[in-house]
Amino acid sequence: MNGNTRISNLRCKFAEKSWNDTFQLVRRCMEKSRDESKPCELLGRSLERLQEVLLAPSMSKMKCRLEMIAKQQGMGFHFTDATCYLTADLFYLEVLLLPSGEVQEVKVAPHGEHPVPSDSLLHLLRSDNFADFSVRLAELFARYDIPGDNETKSKLLTSLKSLWKDLQQLSEMPNEPKCCETRTDLINSGRVGFLMAGKQDHPLSLYFYIYPNDGPKNCDLNSDFLAFKGLSELKPAVQEAQVTVGASALTHKLQTTSVIPQPPRLDNQGCPAFVALAEVPTEMLPACFLLRLKPPIPVLSSFVERLGHITDVTVPDFGLQWAPLPKLVMKGSASANSQSHPLDKQEIFTLLLADGGVHAYFLPESAWHVPTQRAALMDSVPFTHPAHVPAVLELLRHQCAVNTLLSSCSDPHSSSPASVCDLYFEVRPESTTSLSVTFHQPRADSLAVLLVNVSNPRCITCKLFGAGIPDPTLDKYISTVMTSCMSIPATMKALYSRLEEITTAPLSTSHTAATEAENDHLSPVMDADGQLPAASQSAAMPEHSHGPGSACSAVSVAPSELSPEINAGNPYPGDPVGVMANCQS
Repeated sequence: MNGNTRISNLRCKFAEKSWNDTFQLVRRCMEKSRDESKPCELLGRSLERLQEVLLAPSMSKMKCRLEMIAKQQGMGFHFTDATCYLTADLFYLEVLLLPSGEVQEVKVAPHGEHPVPSDSLLHLLRSDNFADFSVRLAELFARYDIPGDNETKSKLLTSLKSLWKDLQQLSEMPNEPKCCETRTDLINSGRVGFLMAGKQDHPLSLYFYIYPNDGPKNCDLNSDFLAFKGLSELKPAVQEAQVTVGASALTHKLQTTSVIPQPPRLDNQGCPAFVALAEVPTEMLPACFLLRLKPPIPVLSSFVERLGHITDVTVPDFGLQWAPLPKLVMKGSASANSQSHPLDKQEIFTLLLADGGVHAYFLPESAWHVPTQRAALMDSVPFTHPAHVPAVLELLRHQCAVNTLLSSCSDPHSSSPASVCDLYFEVRPESTTSLSVTFHQPRADSLAVLLVNVSNPRCITCKLFGAGIPDPTLDKYISTVMTSCMSIPATMKALYSRLEEITTAPLSTSHTAATEAENDHLSPVMDADGQLPAASQSAAMPEHSHGPGSACSAVSVAPSELSPEINAGNPYPGDPVGVMANCQS
């Protein structure tokens, strides 16, 4: 009752007040916040709700809205006549308003530079998309949130611009012809991926991996990568790395000018040549360069260590939350309609295929909850030299390829609530870059195991083990299918269909005998539960830097051998299946 009485009294008190008086009251309360660093969150939300109610534009309402957004981001705000200024240490925004309250122009002015119009920010304000405008402003503020005093900030900004210039030159240097026949090839295989030059309202960005079946099909990627609007539509499918700077507990020697000789040249290995830091101006600064990953990527602990070895900068561990790799990958690909049911310490994912078939994939918790599969969600990678970038991107591509295969087992778009499945598969890790898929052979009371090894982001080799496998060419066929579609369910469907065809076809006695002899040599004996003995696994897979894996050899299978859906869904058109060399500095 007391609460209702207070509300009634407030309503009576302010019933005759104008909206402008209410705004002024809330603003005064915000200015008297107990925490001087930011306004009261509850009052801020109240003011936002009041502004949403008033749909009619006016100059005073737009000024009030911009002031609230600026304060939420920790920025200053003032206005003169029809121009509002949202200010920070190293940049500010000019928002020019018409008398009606509509936005006429938005300009961004970095430290020491003239204001430049921003079409993307103007579009957001004109469409009253204040939520996305706040997000973009927060990203802009974070980009210029450089640690240190004004002199240090100025040096870091100079260093960052020098890095941008060098990365731009790296992107213009010739790549391997086979790696960059198309724009998709350039993103997946280029030395620095596809580079979108930095602007006043957006940092320099590198697009280095397209997730299968989600990337651009036949679109024109010229003119700043479809401009900002088109880029926003592609972001869920394209992995982005924004190049910026961040604070560091240690000081690092950073360039203050270009470290690429003029004219730029390649060394004997085809990699870019760089001038030694001792021969160019540098500064010891309490910061490092950053690749901000959009979206964050689940990365194995062994890959995190390798990133540190490449950059000679230890990735901070205190902010990382560790978990088994599949849990992080599935969490990122999950949606409201995905079907995931824990059962006996397993994760079961049910998928409805395009032809109506239903697959169930089991990822045993005990198999994945091991030190080698320990991973963390990384949102940035620190580095100190442009030579680090190609190797870092290639390692991240490798991790993205592994993650893509795992996420294909829980694709939220093809999940089904059906409880009866046509086929069941068990997926287990074999090393940091390889896994096995166990399943029942068609028309046989025996198990088969498909060993999948991700040798590099563009080459996946598969080897099939099982009693009575009659066709030794299946390994090449399945490797081609897996590399083309980057999907375990699509590959298992193709493999199962091929095995059904083979087992129903009549075989000559001599061919059967030869096949059995070859299987006796290639196929390891499996336990009753379908597991490969450790000795057989190690014999089947050559040594890898982080565990057993198969060697990647180029395979050649005619496109006509692939099923129509595999040909249609090739996410890397123009890419040959095989080893594709990349320069790593």
